[in-house]
Amino acid sequence: MCDNDENKKPRWLTANKQFYRRFKYNRERLKNNMTSAEIILWEYLRNKKLGVKFRRQHIIDFYIPDFVALSIKLIIEVDGKIHLKRRAQDKQRTKNLEFIGYKVIRFTNEEVENEIEKVLSKIRMEIDNLTSPNLSKGEG
Repeated sequence: MCDNDENKKPRWLTANKQFYRRFKYNRERLKNNMTSAEIILWEYLRNKKLGVKFRRQHIIDFYIPDFVALSIKLIIEVDGKIHLKRRAQDKQRTKNLEFIGYKVIRFTNEEVENEIEKVLSKIRMEIDNLTSPNLSKGEG
């Protein structure tokens, strides 16, 4: 937090307070029961392996995205078959997250499981696009 801006909340405080109270246990459940595709991708995202810190199942506003790099406002979603039935909801969710400043990219489970290098290439490209040359890639 900046010394000269005492009212500015830390970057990681992104949740709607009421939503957080109601859904923090769902967040923990999701975090502890990742899909096989999420597990694969997490191995490449964790520990700043791509140059930025990612968090898993971090609540943002009214949503619990799979992965987020808060320092560059990049959200990565890994969609299973259930998302085929939720396209309209997912589209609205993406619009809402983009409205508050996040870039959302989506991959299917199959893409992550069968084409991980292609997935990582797209993620790296987004990281490069969202990281200005003068900005540290770490999470404040």
